Amino acid sequence: MNQRFKITRSMQENNSEQHISVEECKAYFATKPEFTYSTVLNIVGAESTMTIEGDFFMWEHEGQQYPFRLYMGELYVAISNEAIVPVMMEAASQLHADIVEG
Repeated sequence: MNQRFKITRSMQENNSEQHISVEECKAYFATKPEFTYSTVLNIVGAESTMTIEGDFFMWEHEGQQYPFRLYMGELYVAISNEAIVPVMMEAASQLHADIVEG
């Protein structure tokens, strides 16, 4: 089972900008060539495909894609590969946010 984390500013009382915006994420991830932006995430199963709409920043690593999903001002990441951890930590730092499990 994958652990899920969120990059959030909700714990920062002194930060006037509590929500992470799609514009901030687009600007940050545009500087990272291994990321692409998508408004849909397709999850292909053995017998069906599920499509989720939203703001997804897809990280390409060793032929696999891993979604960072912006939802209601927070960026969600599932740790399905340990290589995601430093990428998640850098994103949180650059977005001036915290990482919490959930």
